[in-house]
Amino acid sequence: MLKATRDQVLAWRLRQQGLTPRTMSTVAELAERLAGVQAQVASSAELAIATRQRKPRAGAVEKALADRTVVKTWSMRGTLHLLVPEQMAAFQSLLAAARTWEKPSWQRSFGVTPDQMERLGDAVDELLDGGRAMSRAELTEAIIAMPGYGDLREQLTSGWGTVLKPLAWTGHLCHGSGEGNRTAFVSPRSHVPGWTGVPEPEEAARVAVPAYLRAHGPATAEAFDAWLIRGLTRKADMRARFASLGDRLTEVDVDGDGERAYLLAEDADGLARTKPSKEVRLLAGFDQYVLGPGTADTRLIAADRRKAVSRTAGWISPVVVHEGRVAGVWDFTDDGTVDVRLFAESGAVPKAALEAEVAHLAACTGRGLELSVRTV
Repeated sequence: MLKATRDQVLAWRLRQQGLTPRTMSTVAELAERLAGVQAQVASSAELAIATRQRKPRAGAVEKALADRTVVKTWSMRGTLHLLVPEQMAAFQSLLAAARTWEKPSWQRSFGVTPDQMERLGDAVDELLDGGRAMSRAELTEAIIAMPGYGDLREQLTSGWGTVLKPLAWTGHLCHGSGEGNRTAFVSPRSHVPGWTGVPEPEEAARVAVPAYLRAHGPATAEAFDAWLIRGLTRKADMRARFASLGDRLTEVDVDGDGERAYLLAEDADGLARTKPSKEVRLLAGFDQYVLGPGTADTRLIAADRRKAVSRTAGWISPVVVHEGRVAGVWDFTDDGTVDVRLFAESGAVPKAALEAEVAHLAACTGRGLELSVRTV
């Protein structure tokens, strides 16, 4: 069993995720490297990409979506993500395998039966056939105009698209490139390069688990499932998917904590050679560096600071990372200031490094920015 320290793990993740050092990678390369980029807030996704690039390029995400080197769709934890086609089908398969829409609690909350969900998939396939793109309103009106669907208007128009998300996971729809803020739904069959459908979960696990561990390992099967679908997969199924990878995985003991954490065997030497990081980074809200292990990971975020990072309504703050750990939070202000609030217990964070990060944020956003630092 490989032994590693917390500081080694955090430094290794920074490097794996293109943060130290920054890269010349494209949007698609970074989306693949990060096992997806959460895009519920488009500006956060754009900044998460740009902060990892030495020379960020305005409009790069929109171009990647238009070129279909990345696809936007509802994926992990039911949130929008930018995914590369090669990983998208695998993640969707494991999400679909949990069959959350068949659970009685889901049906009571959203009022759609499993049979209705299956028929909705058939209806969407028909409506989006041949590369047709439809807005949510257009798709909803077209569905309820079909015989037998008229009583689903409320379910299709309410909330955060909850009823439509299983249709994304089962391969019936995804987001098209769109125009401006207009969401256009399309069929993956016509939109996603190389799409051959959603694979069986066993096949999907051989892509999805390594993709996650390559960016966020060493990690437990439970951490992977929390990241994927908030822990809703049957434990036996998730353990079996990890076990099926056999000697592709190696166990890692992090600081002697006794957890069964796993890493790709091919990455073991790289982790063992990793030195602790002294770097400072200002990361976007909803950044994968935080979302991958989750905000409950006290190696990354002190327990009594979790609420400062994971706020109401699922909002994940932009964070200051120093020596691999979350050392504070920050925000843009209306007057062009980057308002940094450092956690008092995190120790001194070099001001010169913070100033360099603000300069990089200015390059990412095309704005003139000033630094303001205070301790909280």
